Amino acid sequence: MQTVKMYTTAVCPFCTRAKQILKAKGVAEIEEIRIDTDLQARAQMMQSTGRRTVPQIFIGQTHVGGCDDLIALDAQGGLLPLLNAA
Repeated sequence: MQTVKMYTTAVCPFCTRAKQILKAKGVAEIEEIRIDTDLQARAQMMQSTGRRTVPQIFIGQTHVGGCDDLIALDAQGGLLPLLNAA
């Protein structure tokens, strides 16, 4: 299974929802990067994604986007293949 990295903040209902979806798909571990406590991480997230909002989700090297993007990817049947890609 691919590694999952997620930029988050302490109080973020969309982050919580995204984590629930990923865990339901079998993701055991999510690398969380808190941008509310690490300004350098926030700058890195904005530079690599072009976005300011959380969550920002990476599966392997692929930037999935936010929670709505994750839900859309799952609805299109693309989430499991991406998670299980070698």
